Parts: sequence; structure tokens; C-alpha cells
Amino acid sequence: MPYRCSHLRSVSGATPVRWASAAILSPRVTRNAPARNNRCVVPEGDSLHRAAQRLQVLAGQRVEVETPHPRAAAKGIVERLDGRTLESVEAVGKNLLLRFEGGLVLRSHLRMTGRWRVGKKGAARTGRPWLVLRGAEHEAVLWNGPVLELHRGGGRLRRLGPDILAQPPDLDAMLERLRHADQARHVGDAMLDQQLVSGIGNMWKAETLWDARLSPWRPLAEVTDEELRAVLQSAHRLMSGSVGGARPLRRIYRRAGRACPRCGTPIRSHPQGDDARIAYWCATCQAGGGDVAAPA
Repeated sequence: MPYRCSHLRSVSGATPVRWASAAILSPRVTRNAPARNNRCVVPEGDSLHRAAQRLQVLAGQRVEVETPHPRAAAKGIVERLDGRTLESVEAVGKNLLLRFEGGLVLRSHLRMTGRWRVGKKGAARTGRPWLVLRGAEHEAVLWNGPVLELHRGGGRLRRLGPDILAQPPDLDAMLERLRHADQARHVGDAMLDQQLVSGIGNMWKAETLWDARLSPWRPLAEVTDEELRAVLQSAHRLMSGSVGGARPLRRIYRRAGRACPRCGTPIRSHPQGDDARIAYWCATCQAGGGDVAAPA
């Protein structure tokens, strides 16, 4: 099934943007706050890179800053950023970094529900966004943005692992971090640790491991360096394709009980890790890790 949940919607809000490069780079007017949809895929690294591409229309401009949401207003962002030049916009892992003149960096993390919208300046909207950045012709609006931090320098980003979407990705550094982690940890759980590899979320974990034919339940100690490198290369390739315009296909994510597209075995699901994120896998194509759970 094609991935239907768009983080950047068209004017009406009813039709998802098709991930052609023009759709990514061309700002579209957004009239309303995004509806909360529990089936919407949580933003991952590729979503943030697409948002960074669209926010480039404001780079190099002095921006007006508004924080309509009281929780955002309490952070004093307007007082420190209004009227400053937005020098650059960069995605690092699941973080969006907006660098302003004077060395100030605004970090945005979307968590489960946050969305950035870019449209024409003054476009009508309903609802109360967290943040509005207004340039000469366009404005960027952050909805449901639970994490907004203003600081100088790298801040907590220094703890992040290498970005899976870096060009080129530092696979050696990722492999080194994975090997210094607890080797009893399951590979699927380790892939979500942003201090080991940044940018991969639950959807791409499932799709990447399926693509590489590796069970999420294999302990790191039982996964060879070659297998880990293949998984990381797969994640980089699939996610880069999404950033570049390809519409992501959900082969197994949230398809528990349906036939594996490769072999026909029912897809299984089970909570994994301390955060109990649901893992999806094919017990035939992705052998290893033991009999973890009954079919969903």
C-alpha cells in the first residue's frame, strides 16, 4: 500500500502531496491546522529533510516571528529572534535546526504530532500554531510543535549519532557506535536509538530490516558487520529516495496479519524495547531472533 499520510499537504488539506521534487520545493498555501490522525506515520528523518527543503524559501531573509501558542510564547523566542535574519535551515536526524544571525539556533523536534507548513504570506488559517516565521513572500507555520529550544551552538545535538541521511552517510561511525552499544540489545531496538544512528524511526526501521532480510529480534552480537552495514545502506537508500521525491511504500509497516509481499507469510507484530514500539517482521524472510510472538 502506498504511504498516504503527508506531513506537507496541498491547499485543500484533503489530497496528499505527491512526492515529486517540485512538490517538495514549491511552497503551497496551507489554510488550516492539520487534523490529528492517529494513523498518520510519525515524522522521521526524511520528513524533516523535506521540511528543511521547503523552509529554504526563508533562508537569507529577515523574518517576523510570532508564537501564538502560550507554551511557545513562554520560551521568549519572539523577543530574541524577531527581526533577525534566518541564515540557514538544516535537518539533522529528527531535528530541524534554524540558524539565525548572532549565533542563535532554534531546534525543532516534531515528536509524534508536529508538522511544518510553508505557504504564501498571510494565508488564511484556523487554529493556534506554535510558531510562525514570516518572510517577504512566504511564511512557515509550526503546528503541534512540542519541542522548541533556542540556544547557541550545538547544544544537545552533540549527543546524536551520525545522520542516516548525510551525503554520504558515515557508515563506519554508525557501525562503531552500534558495536559499542550493549551487544545483547536487539538490532531493531538499537536502530531507534538516536545516539547510535540519528534519523530512523519506527516505520523506516520496519521497512529497512525487511528490505535487508534481517529480523528485528536478532541480538547485535549475532549480527555481522556486513549485515549491519547492509541495513544502514538500505536505510540510507530508502529514506534518501523519499526525500528526493519517491513516494515511500509501506511493505510491512502497520500490515500485521497481511501477506508478506515477498513470500506470502503473514506479517507479525510485537512491542519491542523499553518504549514498547511495535516491531513488524516476516518470520520467513527475516529469520532469526527466536519465536518472539504469536502472529498478530
